[in-house]
Amino acid sequence: MRTRELQRYEKLLLKRRAEIFSEIERLSDPVRQQTEKDASGDSPYGVHMAEQGTAQSEREKVFMLSSKAKRYLHHIDEALRRIKDRSYGKCMDCGKQINPERLKALPHARLCIECKEKEEVIKKH
Repeated sequence: MRTRELQRYEKLLLKRRAEIFSEIERLSDPVRQQTEKDASGDSPYGVHMAEQGTAQSEREKVFMLSSKAKRYLHHIDEALRRIKDRSYGKCMDCGKQINPERLKALPHARLCIECKEKEEVIKKH
């Protein structure tokens, strides 16, 4: 892949990386604030069990979404590493070039569509 194309994909990946960091921060900030509030004991009344359950459910949802975002971040970082070592755009299984349309849709793709389909079949079994 030419340097100019690599730079274009790198820019796209860095933009998505920044968006993910913002999303992780946005997700975790309300939970952090609530946890600090709960720890400080601001309320003169006891916390109702239903409120505790709702808060716990929200924390679990944020944890799940943050975990997913962090996995996506890992894939982006790996794609950026492949750009640096100039292996970006080549399927990590068969070595063929990944279709540019696939890279536009999923710039962190590490497999061509054929190899990805094979991987999905294996995961199902």
